[in-house]
Amino acid sequence: MEERRTHPDSPGHTRPRDEATEYIECYILEKDLPPHAKLPSERDMCSMWGFNRTTLRSAIKRLIVEGKLYNRKGSGTFVAPPKLERDLQDAMSVSEAVYMAGRTLETKVLEVRVLTADHHVAQKLQVEQGTPVFYLRRLRVMDGLPIMIEHSYVDYARCPYLEKYDFSQKSLYSVLDCYGVGVHHGREEVGITYAAREEADCLEVEEGAPLFYLSGVSSDINDRPVEHFKSVVRADQVRFSSVLTR
Repeated sequence: MEERRTHPDSPGHTRPRDEATEYIECYILEKDLPPHAKLPSERDMCSMWGFNRTTLRSAIKRLIVEGKLYNRKGSGTFVAPPKLERDLQDAMSVSEAVYMAGRTLETKVLEVRVLTADHHVAQKLQVEQGTPVFYLRRLRVMDGLPIMIEHSYVDYARCPYLEKYDFSQKSLYSVLDCYGVGVHHGREEVGITYAAREEADCLEVEEGAPLFYLSGVSSDINDRPVEHFKSVVRADQVRFSSVLTR
């Protein structure tokens, strides 16, 4: 395919980024590329279609935002599978959401320890500052692609010896059920942040890439806090939705 050259004021004129976006999408369709298939290098695509590197990168970024492509740091650009959809109005765990979507999930434990609650964590869990708290940091990998880093805090006095469990194999919520501490509902806030260096390395994205930032508290049936959580989530892999009612 050759790059179309039209006068900026002509009826057929489109922005170069839009043209490059169309070429990439057509290439995926023509080659019938499945999810996780790797695209040619940026240099090769520029050579194939006559676009400059800046225009091509702009098109790739647009398709990443739209959830049609994703990058793996140091590996290239790939065709994205459908985004995982999370309903903001349910208390379903990540494990449950992934399995219900028919996807595979791997959990890598990054850190486990018992620490003392600072003012913020103590306030969220409704305990005294300095209270022992179980802390768990996990990397969630869906279909072989890292999508989320989760930080969880639980009142240690309520669930002692949590550190003995292998949370790469067991769900935190299923273990809490063993203590008779079930999650019934929660409150979650969603914002936008940007990947710090360590987060970028773990999630295989560029440093500064946009991420969803989630924070909240899961509570039991008596409205007592069970878990305070914070997460950063790849915006190109997960979509959040909610049902609106009147």
